[in-house]
Amino acid sequence: MVNIVIDGKSIQVPEKTTILEAAKSVGIKIPTLCYFKGLNEIGACRICVVEVEGYDRLFTACNSPVEEGMVIQTNSRKARETRKANLQFILSEHQDRCPMCVRNGNCELQKTAGDLNVHSTPFKKHIDDRTSNPDFPLIRDYSKCIKCMRCVQVCDKIQHSNVWDVVNSGGTITVDVGKAYRLEDAPCVLCGQCITHCPVGALHERDDTQKLMDAIDDPDKIVLVQIAPAIRTAWCEEFGMKPEEATVNRLASALRIIGFDYVFDTNFSADLTIMEESSEFVERLTHADQFKFPMFTSCCPAWVRFVKANWPKYIPQLSTAKSPQQMFGAIAKSWYPQLLGVDPKRIFSVSVMPCLAKKAECALPTMNSAGAGQDVDLAITNREITRLIRAHQIDPTDLEDEQLDMPLGIGSGAGAIFGVTGGVMEAALRSAHYFVTGKNASPETFKAVRGQQGWKEAEFEIGGTKLKVAVVNGLSNANQLITELEKGRVHYDFVEVMACPGGCVGGGGQPIHAQKEMAPDRAPVLYNIDKKLPWRYSHANPSIIECYKSYLGKPLSERAHHLLHTDANGWKMPGEK
Repeated sequence: MVNIVIDGKSIQVPEKTTILEAAKSVGIKIPTLCYFKGLNEIGACRICVVEVEGYDRLFTACNSPVEEGMVIQTNSRKARETRKANLQFILSEHQDRCPMCVRNGNCELQKTAGDLNVHSTPFKKHIDDRTSNPDFPLIRDYSKCIKCMRCVQVCDKIQHSNVWDVVNSGGTITVDVGKAYRLEDAPCVLCGQCITHCPVGALHERDDTQKLMDAIDDPDKIVLVQIAPAIRTAWCEEFGMKPEEATVNRLASALRIIGFDYVFDTNFSADLTIMEESSEFVERLTHADQFKFPMFTSCCPAWVRFVKANWPKYIPQLSTAKSPQQMFGAIAKSWYPQLLGVDPKRIFSVSVMPCLAKKAECALPTMNSAGAGQDVDLAITNREITRLIRAHQIDPTDLEDEQLDMPLGIGSGAGAIFGVTGGVMEAALRSAHYFVTGKNASPETFKAVRGQQGWKEAEFEIGGTKLKVAVVNGLSNANQLITELEKGRVHYDFVEVMACPGGCVGGGGQPIHAQKEMAPDRAPVLYNIDKKLPWRYSHANPSIIECYKSYLGKPLSERAHHLLHTDANGWKMPGEK
């Protein structure tokens, strides 16, 4: 333990504790901006400077460890004036048209300026007014970058994609794409984690809300929407509602006010994905001599992009099953128009997703199986739907729950847990057990794959066959797993990968909370939904049963293959030969 004095308080803290954490332990707040605990502790912004007795220089509290006998002043005149000057320097290079920024009201720079009573800067403005390609799903606005380095750190440490880097030197130093001239030419997986970790609006998703409203206003279009499992864990957050209040049925009410003709549940197509993916896994196990293992899940498009960019030899080991978003789109423009008795070309298919990679996925040339244009016309993020709800002056707290439309509005508990790390694996094993044995295992049989750990392993037995499975979230963990596979140190039969920490609940399109990872708080919402639903197995969903009976035939049928499966080699990542 180390004895220090901080703002007149004598305290004891463990050695190596930072000044910032020591102050926090006794209720003393030190302002920060670039800091993100465990990820970015580099003192780049120098907003957290404090004065230490006996030293002329100021210390950055976020990364300076305490020392025995230190006497620290966190709010001395010298510290206050230096913080103010540092913040004014940052503001002199920041485009501060706040009302038109997507982060207005949820910006750490805006809040810090208010907290430090800084409302102007004496320094000459110098703004880099470049903007990246507005058609790409991820957009960088150089005029708002504060060079905090968070995007660099999360892309390198958590996602192993190394897209962002420090470029230039001296007064021209900035953050930019590191491996290519343009962002769209970089090996970006479009996970969006750089957006959710950016403290300002320098990174944001392409806004497709106007395209959506144009479709809704077109009388010739029938606009339907699917709601992803992870959306119901987080859409409530910006409205100050609890998850139990912000049900998917209340969201359905808001979406109908916006103008959607039909509101459906991606849980339906998550169940459809399990039917196909579980059947494919059983088929591969049955003919093990014809396949390489492990089989990898394919429902996360950011993970698929990562494989293609970094480990292309493993593409044949990806499941050929499409993601739930794309399966829904294919059914929405094939089976559902038959039920409505309308021309499939009138259907405008929209998805509300926790993810940026879904914007790229729905535009792929291989995602048009139904023959009526792209199967999903538009993917919008949780943040975009929140902005639309507000733009329509809707107060969700005043709405009543409304039922989703049938038959694509029914999902099982297995479909619901798709949004959390381990959920796809658990759902797949529930149905695989049934396909092999003809009996349902208890829904809790495979819960060993649950949890927020970056890499989990488990062993199960299904019909006398022993299986070893793994679940990873965060692409650095996926990269490490494949590296261990390459070295022969591990062996698995089935591996689930989700690009974002915690799974889709922590997706790059979800609401942003300053310096906080929200996946651990959101995951229990989906497990509670699973417990409460009458069907906890994908193969027990009555709408899925009817879809196969009246349209698809059976899993892996010719029609199912045409509509619900894809070839990851049918499109290319930048630089792919």
